[in-house]
Amino acid sequence: MSVAAAFIFPHPPLILPKIGKGEEKKIQKTIDSYKEACKTIAQLQPDTIVLASSHCAMYSDYLHIADGEYFESDMGRFGAASISVRTEYDKQFRDKLLKIISEQNIPAGTQGREIPGMDHASVIPLVFLNEVYRDYKLIRMGISLLPFEIHYKLGMCVAKAAELLGRRVVFIASGDLSHKLKVTGPYGYSKQGEQYDQMVTEAMAKGNFAKFMDFSEEFLEKAAECGHRTFVIMAGALDKKTIEPKLLSYENTFGVGYAVASFLVEQKEKEVRLDMYVALAKASVEYYVKNKRMLKMPPDLPAELTAKRAGVFVTLKKDGDLRGCIGTISPVTENIAEEIIRNAVSSCSHDPRFFPVREEELDALEYSVDVLKEAERIDSIDQLDVNRYGVIVTSGYRRGLLLPNLEGVDTVQQQLAIALSKAGIASGEKFEMERFEVVRHK
Repeated sequence: MSVAAAFIFPHPPLILPKIGKGEEKKIQKTIDSYKEACKTIAQLQPDTIVLASSHCAMYSDYLHIADGEYFESDMGRFGAASISVRTEYDKQFRDKLLKIISEQNIPAGTQGREIPGMDHASVIPLVFLNEVYRDYKLIRMGISLLPFEIHYKLGMCVAKAAELLGRRVVFIASGDLSHKLKVTGPYGYSKQGEQYDQMVTEAMAKGNFAKFMDFSEEFLEKAAECGHRTFVIMAGALDKKTIEPKLLSYENTFGVGYAVASFLVEQKEKEVRLDMYVALAKASVEYYVKNKRMLKMPPDLPAELTAKRAGVFVTLKKDGDLRGCIGTISPVTENIAEEIIRNAVSSCSHDPRFFPVREEELDALEYSVDVLKEAERIDSIDQLDVNRYGVIVTSGYRRGLLLPNLEGVDTVQQQLAIALSKAGIASGEKFEMERFEVVRHK
């Protein structure tokens, strides 16, 4: 898993009806685009939202990453304290990100200080998002006066942390465009403001992130832009990814530019298909550990999960080490989906080699799901291939299985010896062999 998508959102306080008191209707396109984008985020079901805010703590030579347990804030300084958010921070993601940042010698971290209630650029996107999706944890970060390249590298570190942790991440860049678009606006007019909005929205529409790096500091100052550096961090998080860019809306009704844009990361069909198996195993483990009961089979699963039967093994790892592995040689439930749910729960709670998984371990787990193809009888060890075939050994009622392509199992002799040991079949005893192939989902 990695960064699945990124979005650019503006943050005018009057977009919220309690503050706009009717004025928000003048930027209805922005509101509609905001809601459309948040519905897309809900469909992506991210584990973590990474939000770069132009109103988070800002320093000239340091990029602040928010610390603590929760982000709690409201719109009280705009006369609407009842509009509030409280979102848990992703501490494990933050720790991993800080480690990567340190290794890259990027001047960023949690040493900065924030003034409570000042970051409406974080509150407004989360207010919209929380209307349709809340099952996420948060990372918040600010901007600085450091070169664009440093901001871009910070975004790259976000993507690396997501990959190392197996997180599905959505990146939100919260920033307005120029504040000098109309003589009648609150900040007046400058031609650079108009030029900036035209050039940057064209870059958004085309996904031309290289253009974000071309603006000079002098030009940006004259344009009175707000969120440009958040866009640069976002671009770094999408580095080397194939994206589907879309400028959903642009308005400048009040003399300030508001753009909503989406950048969906294109995935290969196979990668999307594989995720379904792992996602179901992950959901099953997390639901059981938190609720002590089995997950009900989710609706609308594809036919490949609900119309077919097969043996399934679910493997859990933590920090690269085995944390549980239980499976069925032949199917015992009605379909593959139920087989995954059943064996995922067994792997996290009934593997006799390990204590049951605790809730505080969930974020550190890695999952793989092996769907077994039908086994076939073989007569010779020469018919085995440690990378292609798993092996089943049987002697009377004793039976043992070893999956193919396992780390540390390099020869068929090793594979067979481990399977015999698991079955409790001693050296010299007669046994029968079967081989099988698997489809492995990681």
